[in-house]
Amino acid sequence: MKRTFLPIFLAIIANSCFSQIPNSGFENWTSMGSYYNPELWGTMNNTTASFAIFTATKGTPGSPGSSYLKLISKKINSAIVNGIAVSGILDSITQTPKSGFPFSLRPQSFTGKWQHMIYGSSQGSVSVLLTRWDTTFNIRDTVAIANQTLSGMDMSWTNFTINFTYKSGTFPDTCIIVLKASGINPSQEDYLWVDNLAFSGSVAGISESDNKIFSLNTFPNPANNEIEFTCSKSFYPDYRLIISDMTGHEIFKKSINENSFKINTSGFANGTYIYKLVNSFDVQCPFGKFTIQH
Repeated sequence: MKRTFLPIFLAIIANSCFSQIPNSGFENWTSMGSYYNPELWGTMNNTTASFAIFTATKGTPGSPGSSYLKLISKKINSAIVNGIAVSGILDSITQTPKSGFPFSLRPQSFTGKWQHMIYGSSQGSVSVLLTRWDTTFNIRDTVAIANQTLSGMDMSWTNFTINFTYKSGTFPDTCIIVLKASGINPSQEDYLWVDNLAFSGSVAGISESDNKIFSLNTFPNPANNEIEFTCSKSFYPDYRLIISDMTGHEIFKKSINENSFKINTSGFANGTYIYKLVNSFDVQCPFGKFTIQH
């Protein structure tokens, strides 16, 4: 049983149509009655509006333009709601993206302008994920990631450039941009202001042999009471290993941040298991199978 990740609701038409980020300068805003949302971006406002509190607001003037996006983590009762914006649809329950926008280029970097500051110790971030639908396995594969955890503070407009790391030689069909004012443990009034988002440069496709350098392997296979996982490249932040039986039922999860690690399989029943990596965007990365024989 395969799981489908990040459903995309827009048709892919032609490369030239997808060179721009929707509402990249945050000039266009839609009235939602008691508040405004940046067009084509998902925010937490639909959840916080019932408390008359908004984590995404319109700032003026822009840099350049007439407006920009202000993300501010806000306190609601005893909880702090992170200021988050997604270039598509945001699941306000899990605070993760459900979809992005059609995109089929291979840029070198993601650029823009920002201001940011935190009042605790949990820095926000700017992340971009390029993916492609795998028609064989009905999953969404990661093509490239650009990720930057904010550092210190910038209290005036500053240009930023975040380079992409490519894990595949294919071209993507979807892009997801995630902007966060805070990290895992938000503090009240943490903020991230952004404007003038863009892509720059171009990266050519890579050879088929290079395309296989990101792999996750197991040893021994078949295994008995212990199995070792080894990755050929460094993991990106927030990866989780998920092991499922052949029916798709998840039986084991583990957060990982190292290239080699072991797990105890003495409690696993004899049989074949599927393993995969899932990142913070819920996008599946390299996966395979191993067998347990006690």
